[in-house]
Amino acid sequence: MKKKRILVAILNWGLGHAARCIPLINGLIAKGYEPILASDGAALALLKKEFPDLLAEELPSYNIEYSKSPNLLKWKLFLESPRIMQVIKAEKKHTKLLVEKYNLNGIISDNRLGVRYKHLKNVFITHQLNVLSGNTTWLSSKLHQKYIRKFDECWVPDLPASKNLSGVLGHMKKTPEDVKYMGPLSRFSKKDLPQKYKVIIILSGPEPQRSYLERILLREFKDTSEKTLFLRGVLEENELILEGENPNLIIRNYLFGEELEAALNSSEIVVCRSGYTSIMDLSKLEKKAFLIPTPGQFEQKYLAERLDKLGIATYCSQDEFKITELKRLKGFSGFRDFGFVTDFRSLFALFEGK
Repeated sequence: MKKKRILVAILNWGLGHAARCIPLINGLIAKGYEPILASDGAALALLKKEFPDLLAEELPSYNIEYSKSPNLLKWKLFLESPRIMQVIKAEKKHTKLLVEKYNLNGIISDNRLGVRYKHLKNVFITHQLNVLSGNTTWLSSKLHQKYIRKFDECWVPDLPASKNLSGVLGHMKKTPEDVKYMGPLSRFSKKDLPQKYKVIIILSGPEPQRSYLERILLREFKDTSEKTLFLRGVLEENELILEGENPNLIIRNYLFGEELEAALNSSEIVVCRSGYTSIMDLSKLEKKAFLIPTPGQFEQKYLAERLDKLGIATYCSQDEFKITELKRLKGFSGFRDFGFVTDFRSLFALFEGK
């Protein structure tokens, strides 16, 4: 019997969206579907490395770069909205071609607004039913919800109850009927491994802020006396070499799959952005974490503040980070896994209807 083909289209905004879709793609394969992958840039490169045997297509790129001044990010995105609308239109055209090329049976879109097709069942994945943007939150949330309603279902990678990871981002006062909570998504499993590193640093996110944070962290950790693994989050082959290298500081461009899972499980403290995918991974691995929100990204600041108030993890702004800040973690509990198992069979039932 021929397998049903499901297009999995993923936003290229850092590596978070691609990373969180890895368990979803594995779920599709396990349930007898054939996923067709679609993205662009670093996200597509990651997906190809994780799933070398799957068909993969390049989608039109949003080409969103952070402004050098974080305070201007919101307005930069606003000014770029006509161009983003053009990309969404191009996505819709490209999706039609992919439907015909692969005879698709359904579409799952992780934050690709234009990847849907009226004659198929379309799913939108987001943890942001509300989009925080300061004093324009009401507008950005309304616009996003309007786009979400164009899809048959919206899957939120979180829990529906008051104990959850996304807070106000993934929960509205009244949950729409087409919203389904699929539980936190993580490609990792907790394993009891001996401690190899005191600290693991995981950089991610769009430029230029990734590079800004890299410079700050390299300066702070260059003389560390604790075993530290520094993952730069760049998909390049040439590794960064520092003069007078500190044997306690191991720098790698990236790790994938089981190697990354093992490194995380054998580390005591994780230093990373407060992106939602990172938070889902930290919860699954039950780690202690120090968070550094991406400047100008309201969502990440909200998540870091919320976790700090709950006594789970602490944070500071990028410019204020010093290695001594890590001492503050003694007063925080660390993350705990909710133990939720995603019911992929129930979710994928959407694609079994006529």
